[in-house]
Amino acid sequence: MTLVAYTREVSPTLADCELTHLEREPLDVARAAAEHHAYEELLSQLGATVRRLPAAPALPDAVFVEDTAVVLDEIAVITRPGAVSRRPETPSVASALAAHRPLAQIEGPATLDGGDVLVVGRRLYVGLSTRSSHTAIEQLATVLRPFDYEIVAVDFSGCLHLKSCVTQVGESLLLLNPAWIDPSVFAGNRTIEVDPTEPHAGNALALGGAVIHAQHFPRTRARLEAEGLRVRPIALTELVKAEAGVTCCSLLVHGT
Repeated sequence: MTLVAYTREVSPTLADCELTHLEREPLDVARAAAEHHAYEELLSQLGATVRRLPAAPALPDAVFVEDTAVVLDEIAVITRPGAVSRRPETPSVASALAAHRPLAQIEGPATLDGGDVLVVGRRLYVGLSTRSSHTAIEQLATVLRPFDYEIVAVDFSGCLHLKSCVTQVGESLLLLNPAWIDPSVFAGNRTIEVDPTEPHAGNALALGGAVIHAQHFPRTRARLEAEGLRVRPIALTELVKAEAGVTCCSLLVHGT
């Protein structure tokens, strides 16, 4: 199996990004770009072939490529981001993914961000958020019906995207913040709860036998390591000011 990780360089306008749950504060774009480069290097170390999408200097949030598509083994679904300013990000992503998968498209007025979609086996948990709508979930269910996926709509609170509060870190193993999402939604899976002092620590990326996790959450990292997981911490001090996590900066495509 091969793994391609699509990324996009940090825009010089990143400080003008969309914000929903965080107050805007000074953001060092050069440092954010350095953090992103280190992230790409780590993806490579863990076995991914990193391919950069075309630069989009006028689109502040374009580095967060996860939100533009949902990539499955059989198909890639191009999203319609909930923030109007982000919709110009999708055509270049569609062009890249067309080399790997048949494409489908979420149609307006429905909206869907990829960060609201958590894939666990043949089940897709889709968060109902300010960025993702009921009608988009219905469209997604229709598109995926031929492939026998189950779609589960999920309520959560306290953060931008579903994957801000829950991600998969191992086989049937989820990392989550129980204050923001009800763990019973994920019955049949084991869960690791974030440390209560680190509410934003639920976002992690399992890749290449390791788990990428923001280094400023040491207490939650200890919980992951106590489960026998190999954690690769990474600095995100500037990117998190734009509501970033480790999953949102790449779009992973598995192939042969």
